[in-house]
Amino acid sequence: MIQRLSGEPSLAERAGVRTIHVGHDRPIRVSAGHRILHHDGKCSRPHGHNYEISVSVSGHLTEEGWVVDKGDVTDIIDDWDHMFLVQRGDPLIEAFEQSGDGDALVVLDVPPTAEMMAVILEAKLIDRLPDTVTEVRAGVCETAELASGP
Repeated sequence: MIQRLSGEPSLAERAGVRTIHVGHDRPIRVSAGHRILHHDGKCSRPHGHNYEISVSVSGHLTEEGWVVDKGDVTDIIDDWDHMFLVQRGDPLIEAFEQSGDGDALVVLDVPPTAEMMAVILEAKLIDRLPDTVTEVRAGVCETAELASGP
């Protein structure tokens, strides 16, 4: 057995930056409603989608031996499951609050498109994950079963 000399970096420290992929082989699925407030077509009406989400998180290994706990990533994604996403200023906000369903809203400062959801998710993950994380990339896409017609 080789003994570690005092001051020598640990195996985790020598590992450098590593990446965990969450949802790449089996995307995380959430269901959410939304509408695109200033859209000229059907998407301006309230409707819902199933979304598939995948995330890559890079960083230095923690004392536990991982970049992040996968459960921490999925907990953050679950914040959107069975919620209704709207842009700040949407009149639906008041309607949801008056009906007693205000807690079902996620109010965003941008249109709730899949592309913006990915950007927001990256920012949320960076804010809530350990300081050892160096990069987060997220992909969000609407699934076909609710987006296509008969």
